[in-house]
Amino acid sequence: MTQVHFTLNNEEVQNIIEHSVKDDAAKNILTTVFNQLMENQRTEYIQADNYEQSESRQSQRNGYYERTFTTRVGTLDLKVPRTRDGKFSPTIFERYQRNEKALLASMLEMYISGVSTRKVSNIVEELCGKSVSKSFVSSLTEQLDPVVNDWQSRSLTETNYPYLMTDVLYLKVRENHRVLSKSCHIAIGITNDGDREVIGFMIQNEESVHTWSTFFEYLKQRGLQGTELIISDAHKGLVSAIRQSFTNASWQRCQVHFLRNILTTVPKKNSKPFREAVKAIFKFTDIDRAREAKNRLIADFIDQSGYIKACDILDNGFEDAFQYTVIGSIHNRLKSTNLLERLNQEVRRREKIIRIFPNRASANRLIGSLLMDTHEEWLGSTRKYIKV
Repeated sequence: MTQVHFTLNNEEVQNIIEHSVKDDAAKNILTTVFNQLMENQRTEYIQADNYEQSESRQSQRNGYYERTFTTRVGTLDLKVPRTRDGKFSPTIFERYQRNEKALLASMLEMYISGVSTRKVSNIVEELCGKSVSKSFVSSLTEQLDPVVNDWQSRSLTETNYPYLMTDVLYLKVRENHRVLSKSCHIAIGITNDGDREVIGFMIQNEESVHTWSTFFEYLKQRGLQGTELIISDAHKGLVSAIRQSFTNASWQRCQVHFLRNILTTVPKKNSKPFREAVKAIFKFTDIDRAREAKNRLIADFIDQSGYIKACDILDNGFEDAFQYTVIGSIHNRLKSTNLLERLNQEVRRREKIIRIFPNRASANRLIGSLLMDTHEEWLGSTRKYIKV
């Protein structure tokens, strides 16, 4: 993926902030940033600055043409740079535009279906004007759906994913005039090189053994292989499906969820020593030392009525919560689903704008576009999620 590096003209942006009315500031700033990005991308394509004599020069500058670009803060009037050879085309907006089109298409579907709120109506008018045609919605959908569907069904055979992180989030979708809750199953794969990738998602009717098994089968049919550890919360249907679908892999119970499960059962008053002792256990990366600390804590508190349930939960779930320490190299980031929780928050932030999707296809389109953007951003990063 193309990496573009440039220096933003901070003085120009600050001047925009100071002299723009509140509603126009975001549009003006984004216009300035996009214009600077395109200008820098043209310079990289030409391989020469203005008026620079260079043997490596690929072409010459040839002015600009005006183009409107629709974003969630409004329509931007951009100056797109051209080159003499006519081959230069800015690509910096491709992921951003796909994301915005997905959001816009979903809002327009709501608008046309007659289920939109006043807020949605206002947003549509701000982005597209007062006249919204069904043909415009169809054109957006036609551009996005094949891209999302191809990515959603792409082959995974070229890469091994020894670590799999999975979770579900719930959406509201309108179906036969009813508003129903749907489950969106999401999986992140971590490669042997320590890179993270969004490897799949699927919208289903619920979270159960059946739906999780269906989701895992979908991943395996696309070529998921080499999985040694699956990190997730302790939902019974999910755990059962993991046991059935990945017979040679270990299950790592998310320590963050596990700790929360334990502490919600203890008394609120005078429980500080117990709480601190439990938290200290999860700081160990040596399972033997953690087990010794766990046994000491249980011996100290098991006879106290307010801590019996907490001790049972800790004892029964301990081994599953420390599987990341016994699979080879120890990676602290594999002990919880924090990475996926953060991804879910980003999806939720954009999904809240819609609130109720007009249909399942609309939900698949928007969430797929958001996950694709994150996936490509991760692939383009030079930082590893875990060090190998």
